[in-house]
Amino acid sequence: MTGSDRRADMVRQIRQSGVPLSGTKLASMYHVSRQVIVQDIALIRAAGYDIISTNRGYILNTVKSASRVYKVQHTDDQIEDELCMIVDFGGIVKKVMVNHRVYGQIEAEMNIDSRRKVSEFMEDIRNGKSSPLKNITSNYHYHTVSADREETLDLIEDMLRKKGYLVETEQ
Repeated sequence: MTGSDRRADMVRQIRQSGVPLSGTKLASMYHVSRQVIVQDIALIRAAGYDIISTNRGYILNTVKSASRVYKVQHTDDQIEDELCMIVDFGGIVKKVMVNHRVYGQIEAEMNIDSRRKVSEFMEDIRNGKSSPLKNITSNYHYHTVSADREETLDLIEDMLRKKGYLVETEQ
């Protein structure tokens, strides 16, 4: 078994285990030293896996989340209301994107997850530090929103619809 095969199998074992797996147990499973396991865990983390070390062993942090893209339209005066409503219902506004007829897709990271971040964003807009992307596409834009589960995204979608911000698209 190669090192990369071992690491892939370690991720699988840690993910499927109902309990933390100790370095000693992993070392005996793969017939390597604990030091090799420590190095493998570092490489697995570098590959993007959120492996957590506990006093009883290693676990894989699997944060469950869902995301959805909403097409919306509103005025500048309604930006704060839209963003606050999303974060109040438990959403995180990850990105904003517009589809420009000449330039194509233009997107920007937002990562707004609280009213404080909404206030900071609005302050930048009011001070002229930046201008909303939606202004170049007649107020039409898309938000990528993430939340802890699909039901939260359903609530957000319902509120966007009730407020008249959601642009319904035919499927």
